[in-house]
Amino acid sequence: MDKYEIQYLDIEDNKDYEEIIKKVVEECFKVENLEDSKLYISITLTTPDNIKKYNKEYRNIDKATDVLSFPMFEKDELDRMIKNKDFENIDILGDMVISIPQVEAQAKEYGHSFERELAYMVVHSFYHLMGYDHIEEADKLKMRPKEEFILKNLNITRN
Repeated sequence: MDKYEIQYLDIEDNKDYEEIIKKVVEECFKVENLEDSKLYISITLTTPDNIKKYNKEYRNIDKATDVLSFPMFEKDELDRMIKNKDFENIDILGDMVISIPQVEAQAKEYGHSFERELAYMVVHSFYHLMGYDHIEEADKLKMRPKEEFILKNLNITRN
């Protein structure tokens, strides 16, 4: 069973995007011991206009962003499921919505590859789906090393 499904909303299908997403999601599931789970992620690749609509509708923020994450579990609930290997049901871990034009712009702005920026968006969103956040500095100190560990394992560097 695939650990993700990709939908395209107002952008062209792209096998290169899919390859990047596949390797990042698979590594995330491996590192977090979710390989035997029946969890999966719904991923929508879209435009700034569409992501702005979602951001306004679901977060009441009237602007475009790079990625939105919609987790289906609270962190403690998910931690309990993982600890107890309670994966009897096929379940969605959550939804990611990624603005491909924003990924392209940020890759140029930060001076690294499109692959690196898309991979970072996926791993960043994955950890939001896992219940991590980065609003408080203490939380950021837990989330950032996990993101970097995944990217390092995949040899996806900043430059």
